[in-house]
Amino acid sequence: MLKKKKKEHTDMQDNNEAVNDNNAAEQDNTQQPVEESTQEPTAEAKLKEELAQANDKYLRLYAEFDNFRRRTTKERVELLQTAGKEIIVSLLPVLDDFERAFKSMDQATDVVAVKAGIELIHSKLNNILSQKGLKPMEAVGEPFDADLHEAITNIPAPTDELKGKVIDQMEKGYYLGDKVVRFAKVIVGN
Repeated sequence: MLKKKKKEHTDMQDNNEAVNDNNAAEQDNTQQPVEESTQEPTAEAKLKEELAQANDKYLRLYAEFDNFRRRTTKERVELLQTAGKEIIVSLLPVLDDFERAFKSMDQATDVVAVKAGIELIHSKLNNILSQKGLKPMEAVGEPFDADLHEAITNIPAPTDELKGKVIDQMEKGYYLGDKVVRFAKVIVGN
């Protein structure tokens, strides 16, 4: 009997240990997800972090674009203010020549010499402007083109060939490169 009781007691201990082991395993299982949830952020926290990063990127990009816009606006204003500087500097010698011509005209008795001086200044001015890309427009005898010419008036054409063509030019037209910078003011035959 003693052996039987000892055996029962040992069996009970084994059962208790088995139950305790099962309980411990269950507790470990229930504690494991709790530990995982504290170590890894939840989906909501991940989304909040991604949203914060996206907002930060957006604000940085917006600030960068705003700085770019301000910088280009400032550069454009500076360019417009100094755009004519090169042409004005190149025209200063012509202005000096005109001033010398006016001084010499007061004392000049020979009209031919004054005329020659003015022609030289005119030639110099034309050379400077042509170097900068300015080209005069040929209009007389050409068909009237509203994209190039500004008609001042219509007059009866002296010949049938001149109908619809430019008969006379009141002001020259000019190209700067390939663009029209001033339309020719013309008289058209009808």
